[in-house]
Amino acid sequence: MLRIEIIANHSVEENILDALKEHGVGKYYTLYPNVMGSGTCGPRMGDAVWPELNFAMVVWCEKEEAEGIVTAVKEVKESFPDEGIKVFGI
Repeated sequence: MLRIEIIANHSVEENILDALKEHGVGKYYTLYPNVMGSGTCGPRMGDAVWPELNFAMVVWCEKEEAEGIVTAVKEVKESFPDEGIKVFGI
């Protein structure tokens, strides 16, 4: 079993959920709606200086589903290259 984490800007949350649904993957997940931090696309702190926030999604799944999740997220990232979309697998 693999743990897949998706961390992305709130602005693409619906796009990612739609892409996962289209690929028939990521049906069962945990969503952390307001995530702060700093990555390669800059800080997301939800304050006056850095007003944006991210969300994080965790999916436990088998390898085949994980591959579908990565494909779905990559498609969204291609459409929104500047939005800070990351996917990690453990």
